[in-house]
Amino acid sequence: MKTSRTASALAILAVLAVAGCGNDKAPVASGDQNSDKSPLAEYMGDGFASSSGGGFKIAVRAGGSQQPSEEELAKQRKVEDATAACMKAAGFDYVAVPPEQNAKSKFTDAFNLPPDKFAQQYGYGISTIDWSKAGDDDSNPNTKIRAALSPAAQKAYDKALNGPNATGNGTVVVQGSGGGPASTGQQDLGCRGKAVEQVYGKGEDRAADFKKFDSLFKDIQALQKRIESDQRVVDATSTWSDCLADAGHAGFKKVDDPRNQVQQKLDALTGNKPPAKGSGPAKTITGPPSFDKVDSAKLTELRKFEIDLAVADQKCKAKGYDDAYKKVQYDAEKEFVDQHKAELEAYRDEMANR
Repeated sequence: MKTSRTASALAILAVLAVAGCGNDKAPVASGDQNSDKSPLAEYMGDGFASSSGGGFKIAVRAGGSQQPSEEELAKQRKVEDATAACMKAAGFDYVAVPPEQNAKSKFTDAFNLPPDKFAQQYGYGISTIDWSKAGDDDSNPNTKIRAALSPAAQKAYDKALNGPNATGNGTVVVQGSGGGPASTGQQDLGCRGKAVEQVYGKGEDRAADFKKFDSLFKDIQALQKRIESDQRVVDATSTWSDCLADAGHAGFKKVDDPRNQVQQKLDALTGNKPPAKGSGPAKTITGPPSFDKVDSAKLTELRKFEIDLAVADQKCKAKGYDDAYKKVQYDAEKEFVDQHKAELEAYRDEMANR
């Protein structure tokens, strides 16, 4: 999985673009990126994963196991060059870093682990990984340039590079207005955002591109609900729940519940307030919360709870749930692909041209 500051900017624009696409599940660490593709994933991309509760996840330009094409690398070089030119005009030094020189993500080895090994070391990757540090890269010359500045100059540097809502770790807080989507209005994402728009197009254009696939997304959500309501999956879920209870983790009725409980506990520790369900797109899009000011003893306790729960969850799913769900999922998706092939090909082609 390659990560870079350019990828971070692309991910920000992607979040703004898909905020209203009916996708209510944020991408999460799974430790299961080596599994074979489902029939739908062949069209929706490597980041696609079905989820219990009728949801689905799509990771858009936020990394992945596949190496970027030469065309994509060329676009990333253009983004870096345009960012450097913009920063120079703003009075700051910025070195355009070729994408080939980007350091391997510190989490790459973790995500290449088999699911059971990932669970043993990282649980779900929620409280065990400080995502606010994901962009840290001491080998990047721009990290050293920023570090040499005074605190006041660093704030000015961050504002020029990522806009007025930038934080020191490269994340951006985007405020929406009123009750509408966070993508309404013009957002200032600084030199990096301007460079990304120059090369990849404006965020509102991206949102419009996704809008035309709303019907497809809704059909996929309906498909996921049909899979979840299949009696074979219902029975397998009940067996999984009983297995977790026998392992000392009672009360979980849906397979997403354990992960969600860990996330809720972490939100309580960090003071992070996720948007209420059913409230539409979030008014605030922000980077992951830092663990720097979290009670270390409580964080250690949560991490132990997460790993114990994830290991038990993984073992219980492996006893029958995974195979049952996969059988129902693949059969249903194959039928869905046959019925929606033209739409899926259009979506795949659209994404390939980004």
